[in-house]
Amino acid sequence: MRIGMALNYSGGFKETVAELADYERAGLDIVFVAEAYSFDAVSQMGYIAAKTERLQIASGILPIYSRTPTLLAMTAAGLDYVSDGRFTLGLGASGPQVIEGFHGVPYTAPLGRTREVIEICRQVWRRERVSFEGRHYTVPLPADQGTGLGKPLKLINHPVRARIPIVVAAIGPKNVELTAEVAEGWEPIFYVPEKAADVWGPALAAGRARRDPELGELDVIAQASLAIGDDVSGLLEFGRPMAALYIGGMGAKGKNFYNDLARRYGYEKEAELIQELYLEGRKEEAAAQVPAELLEKMSLIGSEGFVRDRVRALKESGVTTLNVTPLGRTHEERLRLIETIREIAAE
Repeated sequence: MRIGMALNYSGGFKETVAELADYERAGLDIVFVAEAYSFDAVSQMGYIAAKTERLQIASGILPIYSRTPTLLAMTAAGLDYVSDGRFTLGLGASGPQVIEGFHGVPYTAPLGRTREVIEICRQVWRRERVSFEGRHYTVPLPADQGTGLGKPLKLINHPVRARIPIVVAAIGPKNVELTAEVAEGWEPIFYVPEKAADVWGPALAAGRARRDPELGELDVIAQASLAIGDDVSGLLEFGRPMAALYIGGMGAKGKNFYNDLARRYGYEKEAELIQELYLEGRKEEAAAQVPAELLEKMSLIGSEGFVRDRVRALKESGVTTLNVTPLGRTHEERLRLIETIREIAAE
């Protein structure tokens, strides 16, 4: 089981990256860099590549709508080049509030677009002359839609790898099925190992049945906050605002994928109330309604015995990469958490 960490640079980006070398020595395998509607992730990942040696670097995630498929492929090839083959392309659809509200692009056909983006990226990395006719992307642009001067081109540079790993962030059944079919990795959010088979099992099985054996086994990436000790249970409360934001505020009624997931986990009444309160602006009240059981089940916060049991459950459910957020008060405490979880995961 690999150990990953989401980059948290609220205290300063350069300072956080300087500390990554310590995490690298502590055994961290991969770092995930988010892109929402703040600074772009690409420039940050290039900086990380220059400051680390072994650490894998992943976008977590680049939205499929804000860049053309060929630009995504070029970007991935460039990051793989400057990192000497350490890059993973994390893709996702994001949501209509960000895509339409910040990028001004229609949020249409996320499933079909994801498949076509992946196919085009792999054409680019194989240095084929890109020629693609899909429902959502046509490359080159047809003559009647432009100047008529477009022609199939191939990437000038030779990529470090002809197949850069692709991870897709997905939680809906159809998206998960597609991911299991065409991607190297799958990154769900709010992962509860005891619920995974019921919620995602059929979709994963359907996708794997059509999976190209050359892709290898699907890398399943689960996220969890991490704190180990006999007096850390109170740290679970720090997860409430974020859970409420996603379950209650990431989308309108009937258009919130995270709310749908909470319902599928069996928290129908709680999900409805959280969304109602959040959309009314009563965020603290919404956070208070996040089930304690949900916070506990999707975390690694507790005694060492509890954490060992949870890691065992994650492994048994199929998780192969554990993406943690260490909750130590100091850099040294966070380093020890990474060292400890790596030892536990290796058992």
